[in-house]
Amino acid sequence: MFKRKPRSYLQSLGDLVYPRGGWLRATRYVLHRLRRLPDPADRIARGVAAGVFVCWTPLFGLHFVLAALISWVVRGNYLAAILATFVGNPITFPLIASMSLRIGNRFLGLPMQDIRLAYVFDAFARASYDIWHNFMSIFTHHTAEWSGLALFFDRVFLPYLVGGILPGIATAMVAFGLSKPVLTTYQKQRVKRIRKKYDKRMAERAAQQARGDKAE
Repeated sequence: MFKRKPRSYLQSLGDLVYPRGGWLRATRYVLHRLRRLPDPADRIARGVAAGVFVCWTPLFGLHFVLAALISWVVRGNYLAAILATFVGNPITFPLIASMSLRIGNRFLGLPMQDIRLAYVFDAFARASYDIWHNFMSIFTHHTAEWSGLALFFDRVFLPYLVGGILPGIATAMVAFGLSKPVLTTYQKQRVKRIRKKYDKRMAERAAQQARGDKAE
């Protein structure tokens, strides 16, 4: 309509890795949206906690849905939960993945291995390919192979899932504890600013009316 060139899929995908304007600008945008949400601070903070917790799960591609679901369970703000999944990004992912796998391996009694980001990416990529291959085997002559997925589940997915629970809960509690007072203070100051503008507008209107009465 306004001759705006539509963005390609690769450009949209690139924004997930490095947003336009940089991560600092993206962070400011998320914080601004959180402050402006029309909901009590306690409800928004619960949504933030739900979104932060989801970042520690290996359910990539389902973080938005899972964040909204957990937010519904804890009676949080859905949009706040979705925005808070921004905490899980390419900058924080190496720390989240490494810590989750190490804790998970220790809890499950699995051998502690040298966990590298490239290994995690490769494991999830191979698992995604195997799932697609097994799905397509229904319609082709290929044979479904589940041994790779079973190994991925035992060595990567399950340790990641188990290991992310405790740090996920801990960071969610920290996020709730930090966001609630900040949001409460911001909302109170915003109400004061709105009330001040309203009082000023009413005073100006009363003054104009008084001048009109004198002129008559």
